[in-house]
Amino acid sequence: MDELDLLKKDWKKESDNFPKLTYNEIYNMILKKSSSIVKWIFIISLLELVFWLAISFLLKDTESMKRFEQFDADAFFVPLMILGYIILAYFFYLFFKNYKTISATDNAKVLMENILKTRRTVKQYVAFNLIYLVVSTVVVLFLEFDRDQQVIGQVQQAAANGEAFKFYASIIIATFILLAVAVGVLLLFYWLVYGILLKRLNRNYKELKKLET
Repeated sequence: MDELDLLKKDWKKESDNFPKLTYNEIYNMILKKSSSIVKWIFIISLLELVFWLAISFLLKDTESMKRFEQFDADAFFVPLMILGYIILAYFFYLFFKNYKTISATDNAKVLMENILKTRRTVKQYVAFNLIYLVVSTVVVLFLEFDRDQQVIGQVQQAAANGEAFKFYASIIIATFILLAVAVGVLLLFYWLVYGILLKRLNRNYKELKKLET
């Protein structure tokens, strides 16, 4: 049984053998747990950003990245990166704001609303990351077909052999499979990390509803 359930059980006991907890004491317990969860959501999102920046730095000098830099694709990727960082910064602001708001909440109904708002923000953050991954992959694939001379040569060769459709289909299917694997890994990560935190936050929400009844 959860610690909060035990405390709430003691609060409702009519026996004098146990110290009774007041409504405010149980509420403060829920508030403290909720605030801690939202703080960890904020911290993990920042650590996730640091991780991806580190990966980008490590891949910067690889052969594939050097070859891709020859495509002169700054007109595509600079705006896409700037937009991505702006939206991420906005989500970090929302996570921090949710943490500060929940930490200062002194009303059960408002706390319940803030918990729902935090859950909604996390889901939007996860959706944005997945959509951004798909959009970035599509842009990279377009640039490969449009500016990579090696790929262009393969397309021309396939067209000359009457196998253009087969070539395009194989590339698209391979990209789709790799993208599906990447999305699956990210969804697993988000489920293991944010999903567990949101589950605990949802449990706090249910406890608040019980407390109010």
